[in-house]
Order: sequence, then C-alpha cells, then structure tokens
Amino acid sequence: MMRLYTHADCLQHAGGLDHAERPARLRAVLQALDHDRFAALDRIEAPRASREQLLRVHSAAHVDRILAHAGDSELHALDEDTWIGPGSVEAALRAAGAVAAAVDAVIGGQCEAAFCAVRPPGHHATRDEAMGFCLFNNVAVGAAQAFAVHGLKRVAIADFDVHHGNGTQAIFEREPRVLFLSSHQSPLYPSSGAEDECGVGNIVNGTLSPGAGSLEFRELWTHRLLPRLHAFKPQLVLVSAGFDAHRQDPLADLRLGQEDYAWITDQLQALARRHAGGRIVSTLEGGYDLGALAASVSAHVGALMA
Repeated sequence: MMRLYTHADCLQHAGGLDHAERPARLRAVLQALDHDRFAALDRIEAPRASREQLLRVHSAAHVDRILAHAGDSELHALDEDTWIGPGSVEAALRAAGAVAAAVDAVIGGQCEAAFCAVRPPGHHATRDEAMGFCLFNNVAVGAAQAFAVHGLKRVAIADFDVHHGNGTQAIFEREPRVLFLSSHQSPLYPSSGAEDECGVGNIVNGTLSPGAGSLEFRELWTHRLLPRLHAFKPQLVLVSAGFDAHRQDPLADLRLGQEDYAWITDQLQALARRHAGGRIVSTLEGGYDLGALAASVSAHVGALMA
C-alpha cells in the first residue's frame, strides 16, 4: 500500500507573476497522478504542521516571521527568489505537515511508502531563513518527527534535486542520526554542496558538471552515494525528490530523463526494503518544465508503487 499526501491549499501559494515555482507545477503533478495506473494510491489530505513540529528544525523567530504573513492580501518578497502572500502560510503548513504525517504512517505500518505532492518546496529553507522558493524545510520536519515521536536512531535523506539542499544540510550537519546525501549540479545556486562539506561525517555531496547526463548521474549514485547509504543502514529513507535535473528543465543544465528518476527510485526503494522495512517517504522539491515534471513524477511514483 502506498499513500499520496496532498492538499488543495498547496495550490494557493503564488510566488509572483511568471514565477518558476507556480501553482501550475502541482496541477501538472496531480493531473499526471489522476490516471488508472495510479488508481491504487491511498489519497490522504495533508494536515497542517504544528508549531511544535516546526520548532524542532526552525528557530522561533523564523516560524513567527512566516506565520505573521497569514492573512496577507499582497505579495511580499523575502528575497529575490522567494515570495510570500495570500495562501502561502497555509500552503507551507500543509507541505510540512504532509511529510510529518507520511512519516507517522510508514512507521506506524499504515503504508510502506508515501509521496507528498506539495508546494512550496523545502530543502533550501535553513533553521533561520526562507530562501530558494522554500519557506519551511519539509523533509527536515519529517526527519525530526521520526526522532521525536518514534525514537528512530538512523534516518537517511537522499536529495536528487539539481540544486543542493543547503537548508537540509545546515539543519543536520551536526546530527549524526541523519545521513544526508545529495547529487546536484555545480556550479549552480545556492553555491554550496562541495564534496569536502562533510558535517560530522554524515554529509555526502556528489557534484555533477553542467551537461552531465544519465551515465554520470548513475555512476555517482552507484559508486559514491548508494554505498554510503547501505553502510548507514537507515531505519527510514526520506527523499527530496526534485526533478529539475531533467534535460528539459529551464533552471539548470543537466541531461536526465524520466527513466533516470525511475532508476534512482528503484535503487532507493530496494535499499529501504533491505534496511528499513520498506519505509520510504518522498516529497516534491523542484522541477519547472511542466511536461518533464509530470513525466518524471509518474516515473518516480510508479517505481515506488512497484
């Protein structure tokens, strides 16, 4: 059994006129998953994250700064890329809440796998700062839920978004219960994720040069990232599933196709079944060409259901 967590409120966040991170992204994802192939998905309405859940990974000042915009009638720029406005706070609470609820469900045995079709994305949000289209760090909230509520000792976060998950790394770089692994293009925003950034031995970054494609991506995961994951023997696998390394994506320069997302999902699912009782939770991060995003999510979720 696999669950899909989403909420209509996640469509209400708007990043500004012609912003890359727009509601049409989630509409494309949900339309792709509204297909007979995915009829067996158990579709769940995402709850709101609680203040307690957010404070496990964010400062009170940051949480208060975001929540203060509840009820806004106008857009406000938090930085040159990140906007908040009508509907944004509710969307962000549902996005973070989805991952926490999915973690509860897979650990509690209600399902083996879950995909959170939510926005805004989260992996750039640090403890104290919204950035890179992200307000709260959704995958970090999920990891913290696994520790605080379920007492897990080893949680892996695999991030294959084309941009480095700097926020996730910063939140957990001194937390040995988390193994954070990222494949990403370099150089590229946010100019972090060098391979010598190792935290307390729990951070593994793999960089890909502009123009790299399927061969380089698969070799990186096969020879560098997946062996570290297996050695860690995680009790839960979390996935920051960004699909902006696709060859059609306008914001980067890698050359992946949806078949590569099916491949990496197969690898991560096999690892979860070997070490974590099959427990795997994936959450949507980037992906900005609507056709490529829909095809890639279909490949990803299809592999998770296999």
